[in-house]
Amino acid sequence: MSLLVSSHGRTPARPSSAHTAVLAVGLLLMAGLVAPQASPAQPASPPAVDALLRSDSSAMIPVVERFAEDRAALRRRYDAAGPERWARMRTFYTRWRDELDAVRFDRLGVEGRIDHVLLQNEIQGALHRLDRTERRHAEMERYLPFASTITSLYYRWQADPALDPRAAADTLAALRDTIEHVRERLSEQSIDAESERVVAYRAANAVKDLRGNLREWYEFYDGYHPKFTWWAETPYEAVQDDLETYAQFLRREIVGVEEGAADPLIGDPIGAEALKTALRHAMIPYSPKELIALAEQELEWGRRQMRAAAQEMGHGDDWRAALKAVKSRHVAPGQQPTLARDLAEEAVSFLRDRDLVTIPPMAEEVWRMQMLSPEMQRIAPYFLGGEVVRVAFPAQKMSHENKLMSIRGNNRHFSRAVVHHELIPGHHLQGFMTDRYNAHRGLFSTPFWGEGWALYWEMQLWDLDFPQSPADRIGMLFWRNHRAARIIFSLRFHLGTMSGQEAVDFLVREVGHERANAEAEVRRSIIGTYPPLYQAAYMLGGLQFRALHEELVENGDLSNREFHDRILRGGRMPVELVRARLQQRRLPNDYAPQWRFAGAPQTE
Repeated sequence: MSLLVSSHGRTPARPSSAHTAVLAVGLLLMAGLVAPQASPAQPASPPAVDALLRSDSSAMIPVVERFAEDRAALRRRYDAAGPERWARMRTFYTRWRDELDAVRFDRLGVEGRIDHVLLQNEIQGALHRLDRTERRHAEMERYLPFASTITSLYYRWQADPALDPRAAADTLAALRDTIEHVRERLSEQSIDAESERVVAYRAANAVKDLRGNLREWYEFYDGYHPKFTWWAETPYEAVQDDLETYAQFLRREIVGVEEGAADPLIGDPIGAEALKTALRHAMIPYSPKELIALAEQELEWGRRQMRAAAQEMGHGDDWRAALKAVKSRHVAPGQQPTLARDLAEEAVSFLRDRDLVTIPPMAEEVWRMQMLSPEMQRIAPYFLGGEVVRVAFPAQKMSHENKLMSIRGNNRHFSRAVVHHELIPGHHLQGFMTDRYNAHRGLFSTPFWGEGWALYWEMQLWDLDFPQSPADRIGMLFWRNHRAARIIFSLRFHLGTMSGQEAVDFLVREVGHERANAEAEVRRSIIGTYPPLYQAAYMLGGLQFRALHEELVENGDLSNREFHDRILRGGRMPVELVRARLQQRRLPNDYAPQWRFAGAPQTE
């Protein structure tokens, strides 16, 4: 008898698809072919709305928001680098500075005064950055004498779309002549200075933006203006080809990049004066020399701790041997996301058990994962974080050598020290809270607050015995030493006393990096992807938060949870102003940085 016929001779009712799915999964579970999934967490409830109503918010919030929106609008309008953009932005900043001077500062409360000081500082910093941008473009003039012609076309079109097609074609033809002339001139010159290679490399990269500006201008008219395409198509396509060829010429003949080879470790040092200006803007009242000395002290502490952990692991004083052993303890391919999830949950439990910081249920619910591409791992070889944590691990198409370096660099113990930095209590919790409290202060974002907070938690968790074994301690110490080394190599690079290649060798020798990972770290530090002080800000910001914790929790009246919650709800700003805010100080209008959070480091 068929299994589809009942004993009464009737075909039984067809089971529902849901019933079939449950039955199928049940059979697979019995067979051990499918792993049971954990029950989903209870969805987060809305917050108590009454608790969101505030009477102590800053009176300056509408001012900060207006400044931010107006600046964003101008940056969209004047989006091509050139005199038009710089002149308009300079006018914007100086007029806003004058308006701020007219504010009745004495009527502002604690929060309003902080915002006023922050906005003053942001405007002054923006003007300094504008000065440096103009100087850097002036340095490129000998390589890009045609740039002003392209940006003039671009801005003339936006101001007045009327044009003469024949005149446009003449301009394009003249552009070709200028490009050819400058190429011939450079071919006849001998350029050996490293500083010129840096400027030429910068110019080659700027050509990409110029080609984009020219393309936008051309596409606005192409096919819409009756005579434009007839006149301009041929010279336009020729100019685009000439620009691409010229950028290749600069890279090959001036910079020295072989065709098809990876970009060399050529950075763009800003120099001692610009470095001091950047430190003033970050409200760090130390000289670069003092900060390097401070970092060397921190690195020496880390080495001592490394040697102690190495002895416990049976490697004597050979911390490099212990580090090598730790790097071999990695999960199998395909298992890194599971490890990341487990490590994230472990960190949250540790924080909750000790009542260290408020963790909103929705912050736990919404974070998710993506894998870092092989291309991204060339400049970011480790986890990246936020609401989306990007997991670093070898990809199938990576070379065998790079697979091995990636798998060693993202071992269990390194990852255990990284996941909480990127998620909770680090970058994800930061972003979650600052999107919801004093969000206007995103305008004043600084890596000393952003990266410093995440690094501070590495220090706190170390002090609270989060590492469970000598190998865990090695994993945490690797990162701590790395952050100290970042201060040293990034400041020395921008002072002109250490090259990119020397920085790579320094990380390999003094921290124990895989060479490919060290190159990626240095590359993103020196090519202009990040602000000059970004890499130094991790440990310096962490030391600021640690000093503040000692002052207000260990020797003050705040609990750990109160301290951490108030920081997160206060919004992003230099840590010196976090201190002023937590102390409820009514700042003066001319406030200047003065907090020597690390005392007086011993310099040579």
